[in-house]
Amino acid sequence: MALEKNFRLVRIRAWLFPYEYEQNTAYQSLQGLYAIGSGGLWGKGLGNSIQKLGKIPEPYNDCIFAIICEELGIFGAGLIILLFIYLLYRIYTVSQTAEDLLGRMLSIGVMSHIALQVILNLMVVTNLFPTTGVTLPFFSYGGTATVFLLIEIGLVLSVNKYSVKKRLEDERRRYS
Repeated sequence: MALEKNFRLVRIRAWLFPYEYEQNTAYQSLQGLYAIGSGGLWGKGLGNSIQKLGKIPEPYNDCIFAIICEELGIFGAGLIILLFIYLLYRIYTVSQTAEDLLGRMLSIGVMSHIALQVILNLMVVTNLFPTTGVTLPFFSYGGTATVFLLIEIGLVLSVNKYSVKKRLEDERRRYS
């Protein structure tokens, strides 16, 4: 039990002071920060990342945003964040135009799930939050997380389709 508490304390200290634990516990966080910093404003070019060639363990999972920052720079990372904001805005508009309470709650649930996952991943990659293992939606490699995200987006599209269909039927009844 004492070893488990000590391990938790070491993880928290490695998150707060990553340079003290550079070789073992905070290695992935520091390499991600190095990748973000080396990308600069415009990046090194698509596919020209150096950190993904062995510095960051499994760069296609949790730290994919660091690789995006290195290859596309802050400009490309900002574009990715704007795309997520637009996706969340569109899901919000679907929830506001939903015809029933189930559609509204379903859309808001999907929106909050995606928003929380994006925020957590960006906070982990930028070392504002300890490493958790949360993937970046639609970018990170992963089977189950991607399948469930696609199912969730399909449900939101279904809510939208039902709402549009219902509004069209109401308009036809009003003018006939």
